[in-house]
Amino acid sequence: MMKRNTTLSALCLTWVLLLPSCGSQYHLTDIQRTQVMVDSRYDRQPDQAAATLLAPYKHVVDSVMNPVVGTTTHYMTKQRPESDMSNLLSDILVWYGKQTGEHIDFGMYNIGGIRASLPAGKVTYGDILNVAPFENHITYLTLSGSKVQELFQQVASVGGEGVSHSVRLVITKDGQLKSATINGKEIDPNGSYRIATIDYLAHGNDKMTAYKAATDVVSPQEEKYDTRYIIRHYFQEMTKAGKAVDGHVEGRIVVE
Repeated sequence: MMKRNTTLSALCLTWVLLLPSCGSQYHLTDIQRTQVMVDSRYDRQPDQAAATLLAPYKHVVDSVMNPVVGTTTHYMTKQRPESDMSNLLSDILVWYGKQTGEHIDFGMYNIGGIRASLPAGKVTYGDILNVAPFENHITYLTLSGSKVQELFQQVASVGGEGVSHSVRLVITKDGQLKSATINGKEIDPNGSYRIATIDYLAHGNDKMTAYKAATDVVSPQEEKYDTRYIIRHYFQEMTKAGKAVDGHVEGRIVVE
């Protein structure tokens, strides 16, 4: 019995001593990620067991997601350097800022934060939630003209972001900023500019580090200031006015 226990102890000790050497064979060298669009193609081969499991909850979810909040003039998606979708969302931030009494010079919405496309015709709240699934809130802030110029260079370096109607940028294929205007005027390096964006960008994320120099930051965290609710509110207001929502490419960011 003693010999058996001794043998077992020896095996355990050997295993423990080998752990560090085994673990040291592996080192993290790279992280890669990609976006997978979840759409109707995944409905072609439904999992019946999963459908049965979810059936009792489906009507509750549908009651929240399926109400129509407005309509669009056409299918809208995102792309760089400019797209109808990114233009629309940037304009919505400016629109909402004006509703709350802010005097906004331009808006910016990061293309990476747009997680789905908008269908042509009827748009449900579920569609909007797919577009803006994150807990991002609208943020107002002020940057000096020199920092705005730096910000637009950072936009050029990533190949474009969503910017509002007042902005015109000319960038190069290798990510350099050639020119920038706001409301048709060159940027005054000594001036100040009020911007509507989302808190994620306002913290300097997505390589937009110029935002870290912001002053007079207003970032309300109540639910109604979440981007998904602001987008829904915009659709509802356009519906009340008898209008379909439209966004289109108009040369806000041109690559030369």
